[in-house]
Amino acid sequence: MFHQPTRAMRRDASQLACAIAGLALGLLLPQLQAGTQVESGRAATMLFTIGFGVISLVSIIYSMLFLVVQFSATTFTPRLSLFRDEPIVWRAFAFAVGVFVFCITAGLSIGTRPTVSVIVPSAGMALTLVALALMWTLQLKAFTSIQLAHSLTAITTRAHRLYDALYEHPYDSGRTAPGSPPAATVSTGNSEPGTGTGTGTGIGIATTVVRWPGTATVLQQIDVPALVAAAKEHDCSIALRVTPGRTLSRGTDLAAVTGGRDLPERVLLGALVTGVERSFAQDPELPLRLLADIALRALSPAVNDPATAVESLDRLEDLLIRLAGRELDIGRIEDRAGRVRLTVPVPNWEQYIRTAVDDVVFAAAGSPMALRRMRDLLGRLLEQSPESRRAVVRERIRWVERTGSDTYPLVWTSHEAG
Repeated sequence: MFHQPTRAMRRDASQLACAIAGLALGLLLPQLQAGTQVESGRAATMLFTIGFGVISLVSIIYSMLFLVVQFSATTFTPRLSLFRDEPIVWRAFAFAVGVFVFCITAGLSIGTRPTVSVIVPSAGMALTLVALALMWTLQLKAFTSIQLAHSLTAITTRAHRLYDALYEHPYDSGRTAPGSPPAATVSTGNSEPGTGTGTGTGIGIATTVVRWPGTATVLQQIDVPALVAAAKEHDCSIALRVTPGRTLSRGTDLAAVTGGRDLPERVLLGALVTGVERSFAQDPELPLRLLADIALRALSPAVNDPATAVESLDRLEDLLIRLAGRELDIGRIEDRAGRVRLTVPVPNWEQYIRTAVDDVVFAAAGSPMALRRMRDLLGRLLEQSPESRRAVVRERIRWVERTGSDTYPLVWTSHEAG
């Protein structure tokens, strides 16, 4: 599941398209002679008033929306950018720009003619009503985005879509892992000056290590089909050493290319999408990180809101149980001939537990409500997990039980770890 980073392109294209449509409509409509005629001076005044009124209203609303983004960052987590990425944000602005351009262009196109068709001011009014409807929808989105339940639901909804796309097969304890790629001599990192690659030689198959040549950035997506096709074309295997969500610094090892003809560095770099922050596209740990961050902030001494932490734990339980029954070993991708062409480091079960639970467990030690909820989460997760995945859950349950019985002996009830 690879998505080209076209959101910014669509946003800019929509604004340009609406501006061009407004310009064309503003030039053509005043030429119509059909329908009732109205005095052109009054129509032009009305159009100028509507145009500047709409753009002023949009400016005020978007200025206020900055506070919504700031509130969400300080209340939940600065990594939560759901409202900012809502399509209604840039679509409403693009339509308002189109209305403004239409009104100003139509008002100027009327010129000195004595009358103009009533269609022109009527079109201005109709477009204004549509713009107001979009502004109203935008404000509703903004209001709901600062509500805890809405934010938690939005995170889990995106997580469900991501997990369903990544982990298609149920967990099979008897499943055998695919064959390993050919043994290789890994580069020790000796690279030529000015390049991002290193080569290794010796016993086995030669391996070229590709390194990140740019400034620090975040890996957001990997174009898996493109890398598999490139590996097949050059008769080699690519072992990525980074995963989406990882910050890439200059010199970071990106991949080891084994065997075959030399794979151009630009091909590998061209299959990686980077940005300034983590993305939901291919980062399965991000939803857990966001929910854990919200719980940690709620349990901090400055906030002290264990009820919010409990709601976050409810959603963490849902996601972990969903992952418990899925096959997580999806990091080996074969070509149609059955040869492993690409390996990607992917999170395993213990890594998911660490991300979602460990930090919150220690923070919950100061709240009996949150600690009990964590115990219940781990208990249900233990019941729903396959036997081979229960050991890491049992360790956390024992710690929670020991902490709860020692810290809150009067309110703690015993719970079997299974």
